[in-house]
Amino acid sequence: MSLTKLWIDQRKQLEGKYVRQIITFAGDGKLRDGSATSMEFREFLSHIPSTLLKQYLEECLAEKFDDSGFVLQDIVNQMGRRLGFKVTDGRYRGSTSQIGYDGIWEFPDGHIVILEVKTTDAYQVNLDTIAKYRRELISQGKATEDDSSILIVIGREDRDTSGLEAQIRGSRHAWNVRLISVDALARLMALKEEVEDPEIIQRISTILIPREFTKLDEIINVVFSTAEDIREEEPEAQEDGIIDEIVATTKVKQVSFHEACIKRIEQHIQQALIKRSRTTYSTAEDALRLICAISKPYERGGQMTFWFAFHPHQKEFLEEVKDGYVAFGCGSEKTLLLIPLQEFAKWLGEMHTTEDQSRLYWHVNITYDGESLILHRKKGAAKIDLNPFLV
Repeated sequence: MSLTKLWIDQRKQLEGKYVRQIITFAGDGKLRDGSATSMEFREFLSHIPSTLLKQYLEECLAEKFDDSGFVLQDIVNQMGRRLGFKVTDGRYRGSTSQIGYDGIWEFPDGHIVILEVKTTDAYQVNLDTIAKYRRELISQGKATEDDSSILIVIGREDRDTSGLEAQIRGSRHAWNVRLISVDALARLMALKEEVEDPEIIQRISTILIPREFTKLDEIINVVFSTAEDIREEEPEAQEDGIIDEIVATTKVKQVSFHEACIKRIEQHIQQALIKRSRTTYSTAEDALRLICAISKPYERGGQMTFWFAFHPHQKEFLEEVKDGYVAFGCGSEKTLLLIPLQEFAKWLGEMHTTEDQSRLYWHVNITYDGESLILHRKKGAAKIDLNPFLV
């Protein structure tokens, strides 16, 4: 049984194991270029949550074990995928016939990054060698001079990295190289999972591209737009004043149960889902995509009401694949709706919207009378019975 199949069918059997134990379950247990073990392990990494990626990362850095550097390389490349980049895995060991990069990351705007992963900063990095990889890719037409750069990822910081930074600044490659710790890269990955605005995700990638940051506006924009994005949206006024009335008369503690909803959905569809942003998820192969929104309960007229926002960029995200779904967690993961986009999209035209210069989204208002979950739309529009979509 492959690692991925084992993860889907018997997740608990793998969750508590060290990454070095995980590898022994794949192929012959040895990571080699082009081996079945390598392919199986990389596929497995694409299915697990980012929390496990970070756990394996810490294990690689805490103690040395066979192939720990190769494991680190694969995890860093998987982090690149979680950041939304198109990733080509590199070689574990050098070869005279192939370019020896650790990975190639293609950003959404087409910029190409040549990746170099170092377990420790205790040794000098041969910048000329890495720069040679970039020149070879440029000569092969796989990158351009203006839209390519080098990213060095440092694992364990055994000393102050100022020496390595000085080495980069003093070299002729300074304007083409960025340096980042694997810890900082993991924080970027976690940040992406907590934001929703596609523009912010795009800005995150620009941090990894060499730039002259005398003017700090771009970094400040990332910080403030991210802080704004992660604020939980609250209901706003509508034509009939329903939401204003609910908010004015109800105070309920904020809740967060996305992951509990996702676990139930995974069991329902018998597939593992990977978190892509605060509310977006997909299968590792990206054949199925999901938006998962949650709401605390509001009380109105003796009924429990739930409010969600559905955004155009979320609709676009789902429309890019054949199997797109919208999930709504109503009060807890125990009351969970899973609606195909094709069905949900039919209802949008009669829903209330908020639209101003900076944003547009649909209001999804659902009430529960103790027996049925009902979608309420504009006055005169038919109410939708949602019970058939309960998980």
